[in-house]
Amino acid sequence: MPPRITWQKLVTVPALVAAALGATALYLSTTELDSIARNSLSGGIVRTTLRQQTELVAISTFFVLVIAIPLGVALTRSSLRRAAPPFVAAANIGQATPALGLLALLVIWLGIGRRAALIGIVAFAVLPVLSNTIAGLKAIDPALVEAARGIGMPPRLVLFRVELPLAVPLILAGVRTALVLNVGTATLATFGGGGGLGDLISSGITNQRMPVLVLGSVLTVAMALIVDWLGMLVEMLLRPRGLEVD
Repeated sequence: MPPRITWQKLVTVPALVAAALGATALYLSTTELDSIARNSLSGGIVRTTLRQQTELVAISTFFVLVIAIPLGVALTRSSLRRAAPPFVAAANIGQATPALGLLALLVIWLGIGRRAALIGIVAFAVLPVLSNTIAGLKAIDPALVEAARGIGMPPRLVLFRVELPLAVPLILAGVRTALVLNVGTATLATFGGGGGLGDLISSGITNQRMPVLVLGSVLTVAMALIVDWLGMLVEMLLRPRGLEVD
């Protein structure tokens, strides 16, 4: 049976996020802001940083999917199977490297700007999608693949109609993990001139203005929760029938 989307799953996370945002709005409305705090939050700065954060997450996730899923598929084919360990090791290095250190190296190499931030975010999030794609395809019962080939399916149809649908649960779990990683890593883009909600957090810390820091932190956590919640819904909706374990 396909997974059930219960009302608890639909409501719990949005309700928590709404409560957190409401509490933050109340805190800001009842706190006297000095000129430095007001300047940090005025002129559409909050809206701009939120838009930049969303763009960083969306663009980086797109490139993670474009790189990791086709690469994962290629590395499970017989001709490239032996090359899988080096590629996975390289992805491990990308994630094991401290994100801030990796971003600093990219800024030295590419200069300040969004490009360095995006490359760092992508490098940090490739591993879960790549490893889950490989694991999902390897976990398929070989008898199913042989049966598809036995009825005359060409390799491309076997991949798209048998293998990938069966690997969807693991692939989507990796994508969901990558999305949450991207939200967190995108806040570090501020140190490379990439913008995002990290600008608010950095400004709050540097200027010692708690309201600015609280707003930036709450918005980041709220985005991570919403992204994870949306990923959970997509994962449940796209999971093939018969693969759901309650």
